[in-house]
Amino acid sequence: MIYLDNNATTRVPQAVVDAMLPYFSETYFNPSSMYEAAKISAAALEDARARIAKFLGAAKSSEILFTSCATESNSTAIRGAAMAVPARRHIITSDVEHPAVLALCEELEREGYEIDRIGVNERGELDMRAFVKALRPGKTLMVSIMYANNETGVIFPIERLAEITKATDPKILFHTDATQAAGKLSIDLSGALKNVDFLSFSGHKIHAPKGVGVLYMRTGAACRPFLYGGHQERGRRGGTENIPYIVGLAKACELAEASLAKRDRMTALRDRLEAGLKKIPYVVINGEGADRLPNTTNAAFHYIEGEGILYQLDLEGICASSGSACTSGSLDPSHVLRAMHVPFTAVHGSIRFSLSEETTEADIDRVIEVMPRIVDNLRKLSPYWDNEKQMPRDMALIVEKN
Repeated sequence: MIYLDNNATTRVPQAVVDAMLPYFSETYFNPSSMYEAAKISAAALEDARARIAKFLGAAKSSEILFTSCATESNSTAIRGAAMAVPARRHIITSDVEHPAVLALCEELEREGYEIDRIGVNERGELDMRAFVKALRPGKTLMVSIMYANNETGVIFPIERLAEITKATDPKILFHTDATQAAGKLSIDLSGALKNVDFLSFSGHKIHAPKGVGVLYMRTGAACRPFLYGGHQERGRRGGTENIPYIVGLAKACELAEASLAKRDRMTALRDRLEAGLKKIPYVVINGEGADRLPNTTNAAFHYIEGEGILYQLDLEGICASSGSACTSGSLDPSHVLRAMHVPFTAVHGSIRFSLSEETTEADIDRVIEVMPRIVDNLRKLSPYWDNEKQMPRDMALIVEKN
C-alpha cells in the first residue's frame, strides 16, 4: 500500500508505541493520586509538558494544556475567550478554516456574535487588506486564522497577522490552528510568534495516536475552561490526563523536530509528484505559486470526478483524499476550493496527496505512472470530454443545454 493521506492521519511508529506501553500496564496510575507510585505518572506528565513546550518554543511548560484533539483545543480557545471577555462580540477568521473553527463560528453567530470571514485569492493566500480593515479596536474579541491549510498546504503569514493584530489593539486575542503546520514548520512562540496567544494542534497528524491534542495558552491570555470537573491541568480542563498518549505525543514531537532537517527531501518529492501530474493535459496544482507546506499537493483534474479518481487509486493500492477527512462524506465541493474560485470543471475533481517522511521516490513514481491511465479512462465517461477530439467539449454549449 502507498499511503499519501498524511494530512488526514499518520502511522504511529514503533518508537512512539514503545514510549507509551509502560503507562498502560506498569505505570498505569492516576497522576492526581497521592501515593508514591502515582508520582511516576505525574512526573511523566510534566516531563512531556516540558518537552512539548520546547518543541513549540513556549516560554513556560505551564502554557501547555493537554486536550483530546485539535477540535477541542480550538473550541477551548475560542469559546473560552468568549466566556472570559463577554463584552467583545466580534471575531475574525477566514473562509478556508477547518470545520472545527468554521462550525464553532457559525454557532457563535447564532448566539449573536459578529463573524468576519476573510477571503483568499486564487492561490489561496489571505486577503491582507480585508484582514486589516476587519480589525476593530475595542470591539474585536479574537482573530482565529489557521497556520497552514489542510487541503492545499498554503501557509498563512501568522507572524505578520499576529503583529498587525496586537499593533491595532493589544487586547485582541490571537489564535492559530497549527494542526497541519506542527512538525512540518519550525514554531517559536517565544520568538517570531510572540504575539500569538493560543495555538492548537493534534497528535495524530505528527505520528502520535488519535485522541490527544495540545492547546498552547500564553500566560495571562483571557480564557475560561471549556470542560469543568476536577483540578486537572491547573483547573483549565477537567478530566484525568491521558498519560500514555501524552507521553507518546511528546516522543512524536521529538521525532518531528529531528525530521525538520529533512524538509528539503520532502519538498523535492512533492515537486517531483507535481511535475509528473502536470504532464497530464488539463491538470493544475491548486495553490501553486503560494508558500505551501513541503508535503502537500492538491491537484485539480479538470472534467472528471474526484470520487472516481480515489476509487481507481484505491484499486491500485494508493491512498489519497479529496480534501478534509472531516468532510469526506459530503458530496458538496470543498469550501476551500470554492473560496479560491477553482472553476466548476475542476472543483469536484481535485485530489489531495499528502506525504510523510516515510514516503519514497518509488511511491511518487508509482502515482505518476498510474494517474495518466486513470484520468484517461474517467474522461472517456465524462459528459464534458470529447473522446474523438481528445479535448473538452464546448463549455458554452453544455451550459446552454443545462
